[in-house]
Order: sequence, then structure tokens, then C-alpha cells
Amino acid sequence: MSEHVILDAAAIARMLTRLSHEVVEKNKGTDGLCLLGIRRRGEIVAERIRALIGRFYECFPPCGGIDIGMYRDDLVSGFFVPDARINKLDFSVDGKNVVLCDDVLHTGRSVRAAIEAIMDLGRPAKIMLLVLCDRGGKEMPVCPDFVGKNIPTSRQEFIDVRLCEIEGEDSLGIVTAPETTQKI
Repeated sequence: MSEHVILDAAAIARMLTRLSHEVVEKNKGTDGLCLLGIRRRGEIVAERIRALIGRFYECFPPCGGIDIGMYRDDLVSGFFVPDARINKLDFSVDGKNVVLCDDVLHTGRSVRAAIEAIMDLGRPAKIMLLVLCDRGGKEMPVCPDFVGKNIPTSRQEFIDVRLCEIEGEDSLGIVTAPETTQKI
């Protein structure tokens, strides 16, 4: 496999700064705003956006992570039941403008599952979607409100998001899987 780095740590920092300003602008301030990240990388993205909003606007909106394992339509079967944590937050989503955060948007199935999980937690006024990268290939009618970068990919390409909190570095790249020849 080969990887081509598209964004380095500095570019990701600039992108997150831009996204934090876009969130506050679209929300018309910070009132009623909360951030929820899809575990694992989406939760980190949400925490970073919260920290930037706090830095620039002196307001730290409520922030948390949600586990979508039990809501995935492509993972739950009679043979495999994911180990999902119960979603509990330290705040209510009722009446809030929720910014749902994730690292990569591809098919839209994770977002659909996350929306179901959010609705089980309460009744938000609005749910907006923020993603670091939209790679195309949607199978669900999902359109992000905030996009760091659009990177159309083929079926042989994947987006590799690395975050300091997990991999020890920030970068975003395209990984190309080697083509396999199938013998019949």
C-alpha cells in the first residue's frame, strides 16, 4: 500500500480553526450549541473544536462522545453484536443545536447511526454535521454542514486520518490499496 499525505499538522490546525469559526457563525453565536463526536476520532475532533471555540469566543460549549455500535445497520447481525457503551452525557441535547463531528464521511451509514443515537438521548433543535474529510461514495442522503476538505476517492483508496491523541501525529492522507488480480 502507498500513502500520499494531503494535510500535515499545520494544515489540520488551520482547518480546525476555520471550522470552529464556521460553526459559531452558522449558529449565530455560541448560545444553545453543543458538540458530539462519533467515537473515537470524531470525539477528538469535537474536543478540539470546543477548545478552539473557547479560545476565540471565551465559551466552552458542552461536548461529549457517542458510541454508535448498536445503531450500525451493517454491523449488527445474529452472529455478531458489537460491544457498545451506553450513551450518557453530562448535559441534555434537548433544544440544543448539536454539531455532530466525525473524521471522514464516506457512505453516510455512521452518520445515520449517530443521528439515531442522538435522538435516543433527547430532542435537539437542530443537528449539524462537521467532518474533517468528505471522500464521496455516499449511500445515504447525508450532506455535511461543515467540511474540512473534499477529497474524492476511488474504491481502492482510503482516507488515513492520524491524530496526536491516538497515533502521536496529525496528518491526513490517501492510502491506495494494491490492485489484486482475481483468478477464476
